[in-house]
Amino acid sequence: MRSPSRSVHPRTPVLVGVGTSESSAPVPDLLTEACIRAAEDAGTPSLLGAVERINLPQGSWTLTDPARTVARRIGAPHAYTYRYEIGVSQQEVMHDALSCIADGGTDVVLVLGGEARAYARRMGQEHGAGQEGDDEERPPDITITRPPDFVAPIELAAGLVWPPVQQYAVIENALAAHEQLTPGAQSDEIAGLWARFNGVAQRNPRAAFPSPMSATEIATPGPKNRPLAYPYNLWHSSQWTVDQASALLFCSAERAAELQVATDRWIFSHVALHSSQAITLTARRRLHAWPAMAVLGRAAAEHLGVPLGETEIAEIYSCFPAAVRVQQRALGLDPGGTPTVTGGMTFAGGPFNNFVFEATAAVVPLLRSAPEKRGLVTTVSGMLTKPGLAVWSGEPPTGGPLVADLADEASARTPTVPVATPEEAGGRATVVSFTVTYAADDPLRPARTAIVADLADGKRTAATCDDAATARQAVAEGLIGRSVDIQGTAFTP
Repeated sequence: MRSPSRSVHPRTPVLVGVGTSESSAPVPDLLTEACIRAAEDAGTPSLLGAVERINLPQGSWTLTDPARTVARRIGAPHAYTYRYEIGVSQQEVMHDALSCIADGGTDVVLVLGGEARAYARRMGQEHGAGQEGDDEERPPDITITRPPDFVAPIELAAGLVWPPVQQYAVIENALAAHEQLTPGAQSDEIAGLWARFNGVAQRNPRAAFPSPMSATEIATPGPKNRPLAYPYNLWHSSQWTVDQASALLFCSAERAAELQVATDRWIFSHVALHSSQAITLTARRRLHAWPAMAVLGRAAAEHLGVPLGETEIAEIYSCFPAAVRVQQRALGLDPGGTPTVTGGMTFAGGPFNNFVFEATAAVVPLLRSAPEKRGLVTTVSGMLTKPGLAVWSGEPPTGGPLVADLADEASARTPTVPVATPEEAGGRATVVSFTVTYAADDPLRPARTAIVADLADGKRTAATCDDAATARQAVAEGLIGRSVDIQGTAFTP
């Protein structure tokens, strides 16, 4: 049994167990299996009966309260269930777990999440069903809501919110323009990064899609790698049709000791930061940058006393290449590095609203084998809308953990522009960034162009054009810096 290098306060939150599941089963079954494995990982199955609170972010499922189903199954029927709406970051879910333990209100908390989209698809295809069994009639005890301005009305009206690959492609093209990359150089950088992630996934026994892929294969569109939104193809994108769940068991140090959880299972939070303030894509003056994440990174580095680039283990949220590339720059990480231990959300699997817990579960064993090292895990919420950042270690922090919501500072440090409403948008505008989507009847044919643009009055807007010639030109030559005519949510060159 490893003893921490120094005594810890009884209310210190410790992560004592992590569990995952990849079974072909409904969501409640996946979640329950992950919880059982987390208790086994802690070496103390009795922990499950001591759970007082379960934090569960909303997934793509429509179940009433799967956390209550799990509570009953694990022998903790009186545990309070907390549902976190889509748009509340996964780091905030863990922040709440750490805070309620440190504050003395709770001793044992489960944080869990999961998706069974692959199972639902198989059931729908094979049995004409795909419906999830729902054992509950009453809603969660507490629902944590997201900010009301998570996306801008102009983004919704222009159809730039769903699928989210469009917004990330807009960010990617803005970054390429800022760094003066040619289309070829941009494609090479993106595909090279993702090929390195794929190499990590090949060594990950839990990866959902570990088949080897070269940078050329990732970059080249085709029937098995259809383009989604220029410059992204299918294998640039998070793959969420998976069956994956994860569970994280948190205890106060005092309760962990009482339950005889071996101290060599204990993992300590050194940094747990997020920003609860949502700043939408179109409102951010610089689409290629993420100042809010940079605020978190500076605070973390100052608390740790070392740059985040010196963190030995890292899992950077990887829904799309732009997310990783922008975070590398915001956090001072090596742009040529490979900040993943899983292989990322394209190749390891990207269960909706759960990957941060999957990532944490992957980092924990590495820290247990080298307790002196630090593990960095980041969170993306929305379209680089709200950042989150955590640093874990097998050794307790010298001066206690830094656990905070830095919304005010993140907002103050983010240059913004006024955003037009759909009714206000009109006249000449300059394209800030763009992407192109493809025809439904011909997945390789450019069909629709979406832009973010600045109007003459200084307001930002979003618009689309369904002219195929414009889409072809945008792919071939780009649009950034060009003038267009805006009418509502439509534009013409």
